[in-house]
Amino acid sequence: MPRALQRRSGFASVAALITVVATLGCATTGPLAGGRVDQVGMASYYGREHDGRRTASGEVFDMNEMTAAHRTLPFGTRVRVTNLANGREVTVRINDRGPFRRGRILDLSYGAARKLGMVGRGVAKVRVAVE
Repeated sequence: MPRALQRRSGFASVAALITVVATLGCATTGPLAGGRVDQVGMASYYGREHDGRRTASGEVFDMNEMTAAHRTLPFGTRVRVTNLANGREVTVRINDRGPFRRGRILDLSYGAARKLGMVGRGVAKVRVAVE
């Protein structure tokens, strides 16, 4: 292969690696499932507009239950969520997929968000730990 093409493909590889690393962001400190490492990042909540609709797990969403949406954790997984601003904690069960907003690691039910004291702001920096 000509040296110019080798150099270009090398640059392309580096550019691709940088793109992958950049999309990973810094919303997490590690994987949750196998390694049991906590995740730290922003959480939001959803409520009335989804109340009564089916979640990705097939169950009907109840905005007052202690549930949450996570992108990868298996349905039924229980996680302890800590609001890092005020220290409040709640245990929720994963029953949905999301959040679909960039920079968020968890979507909580309204009931869980209320107990964490984050309803006013709408988002909070949280720690998520599998129980």
